[in-house]
Amino acid sequence: MKEKKKISLPLWILIGMVAGILVGLCFLKAPQFTTDYIKPIGTIYINLLKCLVVPVVIFSIADGVINLKDLKRVGSVGVKTFVYYMLTTAVAICIGLVIVNLFKGFFPALDNAALESLEYTAKESPKVMDVIVNIFPSNFLQPMVSTDMLPVIVISLLIGAGVLAAGAEGALVGRAISSINAVVLKIMMMVIRITPIGVFCLMTNVVAVNGPAIVGKLALIIAVAYIAYIIHAVIVYGFSVRVLSGMNPIKFFKGMAPAMITAFTTTSSNATLPLTKECVTKLGAKEEVSSFVLPFGATINMDGSAIYQAVAAVFIACCYGIDLSIGDMAMIVLTATLASIGTAGVSGAGMIMLAMVLTSIGIPVEGIAIIAGVDKLFDMGRTTLNITGDATCALWISRLEEKKAAK
Repeated sequence: MKEKKKISLPLWILIGMVAGILVGLCFLKAPQFTTDYIKPIGTIYINLLKCLVVPVVIFSIADGVINLKDLKRVGSVGVKTFVYYMLTTAVAICIGLVIVNLFKGFFPALDNAALESLEYTAKESPKVMDVIVNIFPSNFLQPMVSTDMLPVIVISLLIGAGVLAAGAEGALVGRAISSINAVVLKIMMMVIRITPIGVFCLMTNVVAVNGPAIVGKLALIIAVAYIAYIIHAVIVYGFSVRVLSGMNPIKFFKGMAPAMITAFTTTSSNATLPLTKECVTKLGAKEEVSSFVLPFGATINMDGSAIYQAVAAVFIACCYGIDLSIGDMAMIVLTATLASIGTAGVSGAGMIMLAMVLTSIGIPVEGIAIIAGVDKLFDMGRTTLNITGDATCALWISRLEEKKAAK
């Protein structure tokens, strides 16, 4: 007698999302019920994921560095990862600019009265030197408490590097870190199993509270952003996994589906990190590479956010009746690429990045208020793209390391 085939986790997550949409539509007239009684269950799921972020990053990166066994190798992997992330981010902005310029003739130019009524106070963007200084914490525990990921990554790298530098004397600590990492990953898998429930609860509340109106409002600019997201995923990531990693893109996207759906629902790269790591490992990425590359990417790789900056900047410019020049477009590419690093780990990073981009090309920052109401919809797509880009890098670096080891 044949054993019944079990439903896979990706399918369960998809079922959870669809069920959440349907149930949310049933509660359109009673959104407060979903906010009071259904959303809290999703919040518990998010809290469990966030609770795991710091231990996953610290022990996975430290273990990854230790398993690389050579500080020179750590530096080599770090440089390649950084260059890859910066290049894909720049390409993402260019794709966003091309797509949004094809549609800009359809964007409305708002009248002066409507524009004058806009109010948006941009958070202060961090100074470059402040960002650099803050990467190196003065307190070992504070970055972990505040989940400030760049300093946490630095701490993890220092721990791993210290174990390697200590040689035989550090071997015992290295084994302890490896054991703790294994325990953390087991806890992570327990939480991942309840992902369909978390996705269902969060999606139910999003639909019930916002209703179909959230999709209809500013539908064109949202559609333009998602067209750019999809093109970047299919062309850039498809090229990367096929040519650089030697993998069928369909296999890649199918394998990444659980993480992508979770990112779409939670709108948090950090919260999705445990599941991203699990998916990438199943696709064949080396454990020590993914442990290093993914947390790094969750902090500085923002391809989806970069596309959002480009699309939103051109749209807001059109609303103000401003025609952007080629020089302005080039400034958007440069500013948004650098901002993807400069705003890493800052709360509300997407809006801060956009404020920096608008300021650089002379567009009133108050224009952000035009799209602020539907930022959640932009965020769902851009977070999904961000974590997918992290995965392509992990697979490429893994293949490079395998080729190097085979020589």
